[in-house]
Amino acid sequence: MPSAPGTGKGGGPDHGYPPVGRLLPVGGGVVHALTTGSGPDVVLLHGASGNLRDFTFDLVGRLARDFRVTAFDRPGLGHSDPLHADGESPAEQAAVLDAAAGMLGLGRAVIVGHSFGGSVAMAWALEHPERVAAVVTLAGATMPWPGDLGPWYRIASTTFGAATVVPLVSGWLPDSYARNSVASIFAPQQPPDGYLEHVGIPLTLRRAAVLRSNVRQVAGLKPHVAAMARRYPGLSIPVEIVHGTADTIVPAAVHAHPMSRLLPNARLTKLPGIGHMPHHVAPDATLAAIRSAAVRAGLN
Repeated sequence: MPSAPGTGKGGGPDHGYPPVGRLLPVGGGVVHALTTGSGPDVVLLHGASGNLRDFTFDLVGRLARDFRVTAFDRPGLGHSDPLHADGESPAEQAAVLDAAAGMLGLGRAVIVGHSFGGSVAMAWALEHPERVAAVVTLAGATMPWPGDLGPWYRIASTTFGAATVVPLVSGWLPDSYARNSVASIFAPQQPPDGYLEHVGIPLTLRRAAVLRSNVRQVAGLKPHVAAMARRYPGLSIPVEIVHGTADTIVPAAVHAHPMSRLLPNARLTKLPGIGHMPHHVAPDATLAAIRSAAVRAGLN
């Protein structure tokens, strides 16, 4: 049976941000999904430290005029349960989300992934091509990068760090840290008014289990995208790559540009001066890419 709202294995109380969609029983846990609108299917996958509320702030409403839109909380984040304690790979997440999509009756879809969600979208296309008509990556983390991610991920992803550092951080981080973190993610643009209150920062920073899932997913991502990149040349579906030139979190030169050269049917849209959140600060370009993907895939 689905877990009660806010009490799944994903962790703890909902802090005033209950599920806004359905809790689907998948593989012994639950997946949180919101579906609205009508038309060809579009699936939205959020980035690291996020949840589907990132999309319900604005993008879902824009897309629902022309598409049936489904936004998921990825495994271990938001109100979706983790699959295990080791950090779910993009392929593991794609498998669970594909099963959830089947339960919802979704057909061939445009899979849209932001940041870490871009890696899950690409894994979905590689592993479950019967569901994926096209992919759109928004500032997608889809290629291996030089170096490591720094001391926070090295420490917090260990067993000791997960048991000690993560609960301490989740319990004691001030609200000012959350606001500064969101500002840095949007830089050089500013978060839209009301975004922080809508997206539900407590769903991530106030829930130790969710914070642990996020840290371990991000810390373990690099070898998975390295293996995936070797398979990109065999992926023939349309892929729209949307990336800001001012993105310092997931740099276009590391991810978007090399991936566009590997994929046989990719289109790269570079957004001058735009940072890591193109779906908020460049919504017209985001919508154009999704609509283009649907047309190129024969869905429209």
